[in-house]
Amino acid sequence: MEYIQAVKGMNDILPHDIGWWQKVEATAREVLETFGYREIRTPLVEKLELFARSIGESTDIVEKEMYAFPDRKGRWLTLRPEATASIVRAFIERNLQSDPLARKFYTLGPMFRHERPQKGRYRQFHQIDAEAFGIDDPMLDAEIMFMLRCFLEKLGIGGVKLHINSLGCRECRKPFRESLQAFLEERIAALCPDCARRSRVNPLRAFDCKVEQCREQMEEAPALLDFLCRDCAEHFEAVKRHLDRLETPYRIDPRMVRGLDYYMRTTFEVITDQLGAQNAVGGGGRYDGLMKDLGGPDLPGIGFAIGMERLILLLQQSQDGTLKTPEIFLASVGDDARDRCFLMVQRLRDRGVAAEMEYGNAGLKSQMRRADKLGARYVLILGQDEIQRNAAPLRDMIEKNQVEVPLATAVDFLTEFIRKHSTRNR
Repeated sequence: MEYIQAVKGMNDILPHDIGWWQKVEATAREVLETFGYREIRTPLVEKLELFARSIGESTDIVEKEMYAFPDRKGRWLTLRPEATASIVRAFIERNLQSDPLARKFYTLGPMFRHERPQKGRYRQFHQIDAEAFGIDDPMLDAEIMFMLRCFLEKLGIGGVKLHINSLGCRECRKPFRESLQAFLEERIAALCPDCARRSRVNPLRAFDCKVEQCREQMEEAPALLDFLCRDCAEHFEAVKRHLDRLETPYRIDPRMVRGLDYYMRTTFEVITDQLGAQNAVGGGGRYDGLMKDLGGPDLPGIGFAIGMERLILLLQQSQDGTLKTPEIFLASVGDDARDRCFLMVQRLRDRGVAAEMEYGNAGLKSQMRRADKLGARYVLILGQDEIQRNAAPLRDMIEKNQVEVPLATAVDFLTEFIRKHSTRNR
């Protein structure tokens, strides 16, 4: 019988990789909570209209990439393609505006988009997402980009560049849209079918097209920065000034629009040259009108999302593995010794020591080979002779020396010894 394979583009995260994921998640929680963000968890399934209204019906995500389906009552649902709209929906529905602590949120988890799978880009992918509501000060824009920089530096990821732009407000976009539509209309024959259609429906999306002929055409397109109103121009200047004060280098990228319709004013991306075509590690920006558009209070918002798969690819290219290994292996010879090792292993684990043993009747040489393969630094060897003299050798597999462990106080001795000598505790 043929075995059942995973859905294309949805991957298993195996034990030898999980250490990378745990490192990224732990670092994210530490940095985000230091900056005052609190964790929130939203459902994987939402109503389709939530994303159609927030992301934009003419975006690739809504038109082509969402996993949408009707439920048994004919209501259209979708697997969430991004986290911002879900967090905004939760904020409105749960009346979090009344909570004085509910201004900054983060979430970690899977998102879903039906794209062509490739390295670092999958149909089920994972994001770290941070959102802040109710603050329109450009200081926050700079702070959230500084926070992203702190997170990447704490992970040990270098060689990334911050690109920033301003998309202005709805008033700025009116004259810009007219100018851009006129530009695209003159070049309609040179555009791909999607951009030809977008030129009439949502011309900004042409900046986000990945087709090379369209990218070449858009190099000469008008820039929104030239159309900013006074308030938006002053906001962007303040953002740059605060980034300079925070010693956070950036590059102004007037062609960057991001892929979602709700963005306005400050937008940003973190770019790397180490992942080929998938060069954006994360990004975000301001979406001051989104909450009102979704039926909530008229509160400003800003946030970012980071793709965890791409972060982990960068980590794996630059750092040693983070696979956890047992700190001690208990090898036994004979039934009585195996019974004693079983109790000691459980008691050590109860005290937080990562201990392992062999449960079958393998010989001592086989157990020592297994301890070596597992990467255990220390091995306690217990047989009938050791039981009779009430002491057992604890062998250091790296230094090739050993100490005697009194069996009467073995658990206490080993717990203290491991805590003192384990590299995990340094």
